[in-house]
Amino acid sequence: MSEPQRLHRELGVFGAAMMGLGSIIGTGVFVSLGVAAGIAGPSVVLAVAIGAVVATFNGLSSAQLAASHPVSGGTYEYGYRYLNSWFGFLAGWVFLLAKSGSAATAALGFSGYALHLVGAAAGAHLVPLALAVILVLTLVITAGVRHSSRTNIAIVTITLASLAVFVIAGLPSALEHGAANFSPFFQPEEGRAPLSALLHASALMFVAYTGYGRIATLGEEVRDPRSTIPRAIVTALVAVMLVYLAVAAVGVGSAGTAVLGEAHERAAPLEVAARGFEVALAPTVLAVGAITAMVGVLLNLLLGLSRVLLAMGRRRDMPALFGRLDARGRTPRAAVIAVAILIAGLALLGDVRITWTFSAFTVLVYYAITNLAALKLPPGARIYPRWAAAAGLVSCLALAFFVERDIWLVGLGLMAVGLVWHAIARSLPRRRPDL
Repeated sequence: MSEPQRLHRELGVFGAAMMGLGSIIGTGVFVSLGVAAGIAGPSVVLAVAIGAVVATFNGLSSAQLAASHPVSGGTYEYGYRYLNSWFGFLAGWVFLLAKSGSAATAALGFSGYALHLVGAAAGAHLVPLALAVILVLTLVITAGVRHSSRTNIAIVTITLASLAVFVIAGLPSALEHGAANFSPFFQPEEGRAPLSALLHASALMFVAYTGYGRIATLGEEVRDPRSTIPRAIVTALVAVMLVYLAVAAVGVGSAGTAVLGEAHERAAPLEVAARGFEVALAPTVLAVGAITAMVGVLLNLLLGLSRVLLAMGRRRDMPALFGRLDARGRTPRAAVIAVAILIAGLALLGDVRITWTFSAFTVLVYYAITNLAALKLPPGARIYPRWAAAAGLVSCLALAFFVERDIWLVGLGLMAVGLVWHAIARSLPRRRPDL
C-alpha cells in the first residue's frame, strides 16, 4: 500500500504558539471562569493556578511526544505508538467527543454574544447564527492551514487586546473592593465542602487551558517539530497562565464571585463585571473580545478535530475517506466537513452547560492517556523527567471524577461504546497494520 499523503510544513514557533493561544483563550476565560466562580467562590483564583499546574505537566508530556513522533493526530497517534491500539483508539474517540462539545459551545457562545452586542434577542436566532459561523470557518479551513493561521493571528490579537482593556480598566475597582470580595477566601456553593468545590472548579478551569494540545496536532505542519513544538507549547502556556491569573484576580476583586457565578447563565461574566468599571466602553470591548475568542476557539477546534479524524481514517479506525487529503495535499477536506457536521449537530441542542462539563471529564481522560504514553518514551526521546508525566497522569485522573457523577457516568458509557466499535473495526478487512 502506498504511503499516505503528508501535509506541508509551513508554521514556525510564533505561528504554532498563536494557534495554541487561539484554542486556549476563549470559552474558558469568558465563560467557565464564571461557572467555576459560582462553585468555588473567591478560591477560583487558586483553581486557575491548579489548572495551570496540571496543564503544565500535560503540556510537557504533549511536547516531548510531539517532538518524538511529529505527525497529525496527537494522543491518538501516541497511544498507538507507545501503548496499544485500544489506548490509541480511545484517545482519538474521546478527543472527538470532548472537543466537538467544546466547539458547539463556542459556536453557541459566539451567537449569544453577537446577538447581545447588537441588542437582538437570542431566541430563534441563536442556533441559526451558530450554524452560520460553523459554515464560514469550515470554508476558511478548507482553503488550507496558511489562511487559517493568518485568520487565527488576527483573532488572537483582538481577544488579547480586549482582555488587556478589562484588566487595566478594572484594576482600580479591584483594588477598592478586593478586600471585601476575597473574604472569606473559601466560599463554596451550598452543600459542597471547600476542597471538593475547589477541585471541581479546578477541573473546569483545566479545560480552559487545554487548547495547547492543538499545537501537538500540528506535527506535520510545523518546521523542525522537535524544537518548534515544545517551545510553542511552553510559550503558549506561560502566556495564558499570566492572562488568566490577571483576569481572575480583577474579575473577582471588582465584581465578586456572586455576580460572576450568576452572570455566566445570561451573558459573558467578564462583560457583566465590566459594566461596573468607570471606563464606559469596557463592556463593548469585552463583548467584541468574547466574540473573536469564540471564533478563534471554533477555528482551532475544527482544525484539530479534522486532523485527528484524518489520522483515524488513515488507520481505518474510521472510514478511509477521512484519511485522504485534497488534490493539493494541503487539507483533509472530507474530515473537515464531517467534523463540521458533527459540531453543527451538537449546536442544534443549544445547551452549553452540559457540553462544557462533559468536555471537562473527557478531556481529562484524554490527557491521562497522553501522560501514560509519555511514561513509555525511551530515554533517548525523553526531554523532561518521568515524574512530570506521572504527576500529570495522577492529577488528570483525580480531577476527572470531581465533576458531577451523571456526567462521568455518561462519559464512561460512551467510551465503552467506542471500544465496542473499535473491536468491530479491527475485524474488518483491508485495515492498515499498526504503525
